[in-house]
Amino acid sequence: MKKLFGRTAVLFIVILFIFASLSAVMPSALSFDCDVQTYSESLYMVNLDSGVVVYEKNPEQKRMPAGLVKVMVFVLASEYFDNYNETIPVKKMLLQYVEDEGLVTSGLDGHGGEELPVIDILYNLIMTTGHDSALVLADYIGEGNQDTFVQMMNDKAKELKMNDTHFTNCMGLDDPEMYTTCVDMYKLTKYAMTLSMFTKIASTAQYTITNDSEPIYTTNYIIDPSRGGIYSYIYATGVKNTATNGAGRCLISTATYDGYTYMIVAMGARYAPMEDDDDEYCMIEAADLYRWAFLNLSFVTMATRSTPICEQKVDHAWNVESILLSPENDLNIILPADYNEADITIDPDNDESVSAPISKGDVVTTATVSYKGEPFMTINLVAQDDVQLSPILYTTDILKSILTSVWFLLAVALIVILFVIYVVISQNYAKKKDKARRGKIR
Repeated sequence: MKKLFGRTAVLFIVILFIFASLSAVMPSALSFDCDVQTYSESLYMVNLDSGVVVYEKNPEQKRMPAGLVKVMVFVLASEYFDNYNETIPVKKMLLQYVEDEGLVTSGLDGHGGEELPVIDILYNLIMTTGHDSALVLADYIGEGNQDTFVQMMNDKAKELKMNDTHFTNCMGLDDPEMYTTCVDMYKLTKYAMTLSMFTKIASTAQYTITNDSEPIYTTNYIIDPSRGGIYSYIYATGVKNTATNGAGRCLISTATYDGYTYMIVAMGARYAPMEDDDDEYCMIEAADLYRWAFLNLSFVTMATRSTPICEQKVDHAWNVESILLSPENDLNIILPADYNEADITIDPDNDESVSAPISKGDVVTTATVSYKGEPFMTINLVAQDDVQLSPILYTTDILKSILTSVWFLLAVALIVILFVIYVVISQNYAKKKDKARRGKIR
């Protein structure tokens, strides 16, 4: 019975902890009014200038990534090769494997047995939907072992805190055990954009591989004004599209206009290549979302590093009772173009006093930024000035806290009790001794 009670108590505490953790999670997106028709099961749209999520739909739902995994292949290749002009072999056996499995080749199928510059293979990897480039790179980097390369993919995902991602192959083949989320693919792509040549390759519509007479073309029609037709969007700048029966249509896309840059990760749109009404749904919704954002959202500086946000009480400082706090960095956020300043609030998360000494620029507390009462960002607040410590006030306060502490009072009470006991025992002992002395006299 005691064991059952103990287990129940532990389970109850765990449940309380889980609910408390969930309730502490900050909303990751503002509730902007967006009337764009969407087709993907999962969507994640972020303003890259501020990091603010402006639209989301099931962004953390696990889904098969299909060819989007090739962004991870690019990342590993970029970190492996010091020189993109280095040549590596395109093994005939790898191309034969792709053909035998009924998979797609594109760009490398005429180069079996040759050596090609890594840069050519990277262009083919990102621009097309073929599996050949991914296989060639994985084979070379993994030293002939695909499992080794897949483990490297998973290790990198862990490093990038892609906590809801697991890879089982490098080509993007459908597998229930291979999954990711829009949020994780955003993390991956944002990191890839810091690597050499990724942004350039991901925005290229046409490229000619060494010794080829015909170029390869991107399958990402949203960035191709020549071949993209109705799917082309003039301000789109990347990144990669894909489609499989298991994953549906998926797209990682970026667009820049008038100094604003957004990224969209879309997964799980309808894919029915044998039907007449099959469209590039991800590209349609991405272009419409970009138009909505560029027309309806504005970049606003709500506060600068010199803007006082609040006062914080200070202890142990001579002739200083409080200090002004301001944002650690300029507070730049995305808001509706017709926003009202009264809808923005910046609330400090801690109003308890802090102790000197404090140096100018020290982070003192954090603040929650809300739009129409909806929290969406946490910022650091820093001290605007130096505050020196007063040793006298500090020592006095320490003594006061000691003298008024529960443990000190308990110790004093214990000493008093022990002293009373000692007095009583001493008096009793003295009485007995006196009585014994009198008995001897008689």
